[in-house]
Amino acid sequence: MRTLIIFNPLAGQAETLERELDYATQIWQERSWFVERRATRHAGDGTALAREAAEQGYELVVAAGGDGTINEVINGLALTDTALATLPLGTMNVWARELGIPLQPGAAAERLLDCSIHTIDLGRVGERYFLLMAGIGLDASITASMDSQQKRRLGALAYVLRGIQLASGVRGTRTRITLDGKSLRRRVLQLVIGNSQLYGGLVKITDKATINDGLLDICVLRGDNVFNAIQHTIAILRQRHTYDPKIDYYRARTITVIANPRLAVQVDGDPIGFTPVTLQVVPGALRALIPNHLSDTALLTLSDGASHDLSRTPSSSNKYLA
Repeated sequence: MRTLIIFNPLAGQAETLERELDYATQIWQERSWFVERRATRHAGDGTALAREAAEQGYELVVAAGGDGTINEVINGLALTDTALATLPLGTMNVWARELGIPLQPGAAAERLLDCSIHTIDLGRVGERYFLLMAGIGLDASITASMDSQQKRRLGALAYVLRGIQLASGVRGTRTRITLDGKSLRRRVLQLVIGNSQLYGGLVKITDKATINDGLLDICVLRGDNVFNAIQHTIAILRQRHTYDPKIDYYRARTITVIANPRLAVQVDGDPIGFTPVTLQVVPGALRALIPNHLSDTALLTLSDGASHDLSRTPSSSNKYLA
């Protein structure tokens, strides 16, 4: 398995990071993987390095960092034959949590040996792909106001504290949502468009989503003020939001959102601008390393049972089944 590790040198303490990467490299080399490493230095480096790896015929790219690093990497790997894996070194590590991959890097490296490569969907906004989800409204406003130092110092608490600061100004926004050509008008606090289920590493908002069904799941949180937002938050934390009459759930291939005033937009935790915006699913856009124990869960629909099992196939094989 010809593998490139793309790592974010700011993801942790330098000495610890180097030790974790060395340990993961050793584990994979003992399985006859050919492993190289390259560091990102600036925004966009992950995309450029991943695209270069795909062009050079690497079979696997490991995104070693957080979900921001993964998002950059998938934007270089989309629609190529090179597969994605993750070594969780970031703040939230939502993709790793979604897959049940241990957050301790050494254990994660071991788990990746018991995985298969599956073809999964991506979402797209303009030319930007996303793996996990897009948020429109309050969470995107919170994300846009955060800085990397806050996230490294406080982790998830930084988002909670900033959310409390912004909550008093929350107001419902008149919004037109078009789902595969059908238009809806709603007063919206927040929209979550999920390719996968887990939101923020904590709760499942788009809890019916699967990563290879050719659809995006849309959760619309309606309301007028902070009290509605608190009610929705409690319902989501209790996993009772599907019974909330002011929360709507849809599935679609293409979603267009127009709001007045404009709403902030984020994908995979990175702010990208404001509405109006059009999002669409790109079926089968990414090859990804998925733990074998997920093959029978609701997250992954195996309509044809096709995959490439790394635990049962020689590591030198370069055959991938879509």
